[in-house]
This record gives sequence, structure tokens and C-alpha cells, in this order.
Amino acid sequence: MSTPSQSALTGERHATPRATAGSAVAGRQRGRRHRWLPPQHGAWPTLLLPYATAVCVTGLRWPHLPLLGAWLAGYLFSYYALLAVKTGRTDRVRPQLLLYGAAAALLVTPVLLARPEVLGYAPLYALLAAVNAGHARWRRERALLNDLAAVAQSVLMVFVVATVAGVPPAGLAGVAGAVAAYLVGTVLYVKTTIRERGSVGYRWASGAYHLAALVVAAAWWGPAVAGVFALLLLRAVLLPGRRLALVRVGLIELVGSLLVFAAVVGHWA
Repeated sequence: MSTPSQSALTGERHATPRATAGSAVAGRQRGRRHRWLPPQHGAWPTLLLPYATAVCVTGLRWPHLPLLGAWLAGYLFSYYALLAVKTGRTDRVRPQLLLYGAAAALLVTPVLLARPEVLGYAPLYALLAAVNAGHARWRRERALLNDLAAVAQSVLMVFVVATVAGVPPAGLAGVAGAVAAYLVGTVLYVKTTIRERGSVGYRWASGAYHLAALVVAAAWWGPAVAGVFALLLLRAVLLPGRRLALVRVGLIELVGSLLVFAAVVGHWA
């Protein structure tokens, strides 16, 4: 127990019974929510940006709707499957695996019936999922390679959407490149604001990467996309090292995702 003098020095506050009860209730609510939804708010823009951008470029087809459901259910299934790999306790997440696995299988069925060619992407997804599983087993989920494997899975969705739409996937190479450039940059930038905030090497790598992405955007992706990447370069250079709340980091990336979406769709649609 802290003495009054220790509490004053450390800034600790003694919890009142009401505060303790409130914290316990809030903790139980978070626990129930996290039991069925992963506490990874940043994953949703990463999942939705490639899909939404590609759909706007190709035009919406009816199989795109069950594809979206299968994509999101597949992510939820993979989160709890990787948690089982990490902990070795499949029994703890069996209800989630059964629910999300069944939902993904049910929703992807009409997509495969309409466009069997989509199965051609399965080996690539399996390979990238194996990378994630290995890192989960080694408890190295925050490793850069693991993050890049997750980004690659999301970017592949651009080509899946094109295949479902009956559009040659190569026609969306520029869309995939721009989205991938943004998402990879986000991985580096977010690391410089949170886990690698004190790493000079990561800051230089992030800044150099964003500069290279800006050069590519200016050369091949049009002025609107280049303008967005110029803003992304500024945020990669100016914000690391500052003590930003996680909510602010997330909001900045949400705005970045929307800007990339608007610029890419405006250029390619």
C-alpha cells in the first residue's frame, strides 16, 4: 500500500468504492465486447479501403455484397484462430471460430458459384496466413513482416474485387499499388508514434519511404494522389516523437484513408 507521501509523488489516486465498481462494470462490458469483436480498431480501415476503392473503380456487382460479408467474417475468424495458435487454447475461442467460420463459408459460396476464378487467390492467402500463424506461434505479432503480410492480404482484395466484377485484375494494378503504398506507409508511421517512438532508425525509414512513395505518386498516379501522399509525408515527418493519444493517431489515419480513397477513385474510376 502506498503511503500519502508516495501517492503525492507518483500522482496516484485512491479509488473510491463507486469508482472501483464503475471500473469493474466497464471492464466486464469491454470483456464481453472483445469476446466477439477484436480490440483492433485500426484493422477496419485496412480491411475496407482496398475493397471499397476497388468496387468504386470496377462498379458494383451483386457478388461483391456477399464477398464483403465473407471478407469481414474471414477476418474475424482469422483473429480468433491466431489467438488459439498463440495461446494453444482453442477451447476458449471455439464459439467464435464456429460462428465466424460458418458465416464466412456461407457468404463466400455464392461468390464462388458466380466466379469460380476467385479460388485462384486461395494459395496466396494461405501463404500469407501461414506467415501470420508463425508469428502468432512465436508471439511476435508486432513484427514488421507480420504487419506487411496482413497488408498484403488486404491489398489482394483489390484483385479479388476485379475478378468478381469480370475486370482483368491487371487493370487495377495502379489502384492496388496506391493503396498498398499508403497501407505500408501507415505501418511504418504508426510504429514511430507508438511502439518505436524512440527509434531514430524507424523515423528515418518511415520518412524515406514516404518520400519515395510521393515520387512514385507524382510520376504515375496523378496530381490528386500525389497531393495526398505529400500530406502523408508531412505527417510522417512532423508527428513522430510527439505524445499523441491512440485516439488521435487513429483519427489521423482515418482521415488519411478517406483522402486516399477519394483521390484513388477520382483518378481511376
